[in-house]
Amino acid sequence: MGGCQSFSGAAESEGTHTLTHGTNLGDISLLNMKNNNWQAPVCGVKKPYLTPECVSERLSQTSQDLLMLSALPHGLDLNEWMATNTIAFFQLVTLISSALSDLCSSSSCPKATGPGDRVYFWTDESGRKLKCSAPLYTDYALSYIQELLSDEDVFPVRADAEFPVGFPFLVEKVCLLMFRTLAHLYCAHYTQLVAMEMHPHLNTVFTHLVLFCQSLNLLEPQETEPLQDLITALTSS
Repeated sequence: MGGCQSFSGAAESEGTHTLTHGTNLGDISLLNMKNNNWQAPVCGVKKPYLTPECVSERLSQTSQDLLMLSALPHGLDLNEWMATNTIAFFQLVTLISSALSDLCSSSSCPKATGPGDRVYFWTDESGRKLKCSAPLYTDYALSYIQELLSDEDVFPVRADAEFPVGFPFLVEKVCLLMFRTLAHLYCAHYTQLVAMEMHPHLNTVFTHLVLFCQSLNLLEPQETEPLQDLITALTSS
């Protein structure tokens, strides 16, 4: 299986649940998408996702609600909790990302970028670091996650099956890839998401994912740092 690395700076360096109870994760209509003849309502703002009107746009949950949803329920196995949330987050991230598939192309996004001059590189099974476009990186990432989720030796479905040794480390990698997928959307496509009225969904999924990862120490600070200003804004409300 492949991997991922990232680096930041002006010069490129080498570098790799449930949202709401009762939500139909397969219903694309929940995104209330508009057509692609969009107008950028926050055009010209360096970080449009930090404007007060955008930060305040979220679904019904406050950050405190999402924090409570992220906490391990009493008596539940930790691996089971991580697996359940990972699967649900993946469905939501895939849903949002797929809605931008026509707008995120190799020509519009030749690099897999994130905020703060971050560039993400993919590492293949041979250990080679691959510089790729954002849609290709996203395809690698989501395909890799899907492969893991479909492997019953990694994500067991039988009640008597055991989770593999090192399962939390695999969840860390999956959460990292999902974080980077959303980070690119914030960096390169936020005005489009606003025009499509999808930004409340993105803000909610991103906030929930971050709070879940924080509760279990699944993301390294150097990975979240480029979006720390947004994380602070979203989690303080």
